Amino acid sequence: MSGDETLFFGIRMSTLGAGILTVVLVALAHMALKWWAGRRARRDEAEAASAPAADQALRRWLASTVLAIVAPIALLLWIHGLYYALSNLLAEIPYPALTRHGLAALEGLRGVGTVLALMWLLARIGRSIESRLVAISARTEGDTDDLFLPILGKAVRLLLPLLAIILGSPALAVPEQMQSLFRNGVSMVLIGTFAYILYQLVDATAQLVLSRYRIDVQDNREARAVHTQVTVLRKVALVVIGVFTIASMLMVFESVRQLGTAILASAGVAGIVVGFAAQRSIATLLAGFQIALTQPIRIDDVVIVENEWGRIEEITLTYVVVRIWDLRRLILPITYFIEKPFQNWTRTSADILATVFLHVDHTVPLDRLRTELTRILEASQYWDRKVNVLQVTDTTEHTVQIRALGSAADASLAWNLRCEVREKLIHFLQENYPESLPRLRLMREDGRLEKELQRA
Repeated sequence: MSGDETLFFGIRMSTLGAGILTVVLVALAHMALKWWAGRRARRDEAEAASAPAADQALRRWLASTVLAIVAPIALLLWIHGLYYALSNLLAEIPYPALTRHGLAALEGLRGVGTVLALMWLLARIGRSIESRLVAISARTEGDTDDLFLPILGKAVRLLLPLLAIILGSPALAVPEQMQSLFRNGVSMVLIGTFAYILYQLVDATAQLVLSRYRIDVQDNREARAVHTQVTVLRKVALVVIGVFTIASMLMVFESVRQLGTAILASAGVAGIVVGFAAQRSIATLLAGFQIALTQPIRIDDVVIVENEWGRIEEITLTYVVVRIWDLRRLILPITYFIEKPFQNWTRTSADILATVFLHVDHTVPLDRLRTELTRILEASQYWDRKVNVLQVTDTTEHTVQIRALGSAADASLAWNLRCEVREKLIHFLQENYPESLPRLRLMREDGRLEKELQRA
């Protein structure tokens, strides 16, 4: 049988033989690649067993990477080998329409298969690089490596498959009318990926800074200042990333970009109206920046707002959440802390004076009461041993106003100290000087006056 003999559908024996030979060569190449990868992996494993501890992880990683890329490379070989074999067979079919459509379909399948195989290959390489970077970060002692190396690995894993699309797109048999849509889609995916990576970087940077400043300790003034700045600036950065991402995605499409230009050029009156309407929002945003920079309030500050005692729980670009002492939440616009007066009990320091007022009779022994206050404070776990004062601050015809002062490390301890001092001073008067209590004194005077009236 001659090599030019036609078998069926006009296909020659030599062409069929070339196709079969191509498939056999691809299969042999696949087997050789698999054998080489296995041999290389076993050699790396053997060398890793006897290598220093620092090199063992690297050699094992190289072995696993080599094994991981075998399948995608083999797929690329099969795609192009089958394309060569089948395209030669289709070229000899004596039906021009079938040949033309068949070759076009085969070309499209080859392009799609090539891109998918490249994406698979680079995705496996990216995942391998990510695992290596995560392993390195786990072995290091620094916090920076633990946060940023995994993000770098994730960026590599996400961007490498997109690189495959960009590099392999010329191999795709995309119709002319679909090429613009394809390019726009790839551009939007790239923009979204970069935005996601930037978001991860901002979030990781904020976590890294905040992890070095704890607010669950007693002296946390500097930590609260840092938490306030980082929290507000993080949210500002995320808003900026989101705005630029959306704007960049819209500018990818020519029609949307032209529409936006036409609206800006022809709607001057609408722009003025929007500008006036946005003044309040801009003022709120600027107030958020002012709060972050000047810091009249910080996270966990103790404040008195709207006659309520509470702590600053959250600061956003538009509002502030105050946790009231009874666990209610007071939501205030952020401009409130710029435009209205309020009390900040921890502006410069957390320590505060605990004040107790008592109304007693004029006969109260002040020295004994002052001694009792000292005893109460020294026995209290809430007193910080800085201030111990008892003073007469006012008098009336029936009572004397006495003010007892003690100091505490923060507002919560000061509240407990006030309650303790008030309770124990009253108990001291009840036990030792009941006649000095104003109610008993007034009742005794009323009884005496009543008896004098009856005698008269």
